[in-house]
Amino acid sequence: MRYFFRRTIPQATRILLVESGSRHLFEKLIPLLQERYGDETSIDLVTCYAGVPEGFLGKVFRVTDYVTPAVRKKLVEELIARQYSLCGIICSAEPIMTKWKWMLGARIPAKIFIVNENADFFWLDWGQWRAITHFVSFRAGITGAAAVPTLARILFFPVTFLYLLLFAVAVHLRRRIRIL
Repeated sequence: MRYFFRRTIPQATRILLVESGSRHLFEKLIPLLQERYGDETSIDLVTCYAGVPEGFLGKVFRVTDYVTPAVRKKLVEELIARQYSLCGIICSAEPIMTKWKWMLGARIPAKIFIVNENADFFWLDWGQWRAITHFVSFRAGITGAAAVPTLARILFFPVTFLYLLLFAVAVHLRRRIRIL
């Protein structure tokens, strides 16, 4: 999250992709990145899948090889040492490598771009706050027709919780009174 408060995009010398979604997304994205940044830009991949995406030529880091905290720490140190200028993370509403992508996004000192389910991406920086809020609200289900029921659930949660808590207290008190 190094460049969150800067709108400038560093020169793409090395790109790290975190494959935390469907494989076909990166198979679409890799040719776009190679076209935009050229073949001299090296692209590496952190994944949980076997094999590599079609057309991928870089180094692959498999999260299944890093199971202990000490080994995961070495992986992060190695990724930091490789000095990535850009880091792409899939956020496609699939719960794949969720902890990994946010941990790597926080620790790798690179400009982060978020890839959606259409293989489109936007930069994760303060200048994109409208896109980020729309993206988060869409993922949370508070846009469009789903907004009213979701907001109602959020507003009525404290009331429902209090009702259930009072009901449990009443049942247990009644039981205690009967025992005495």
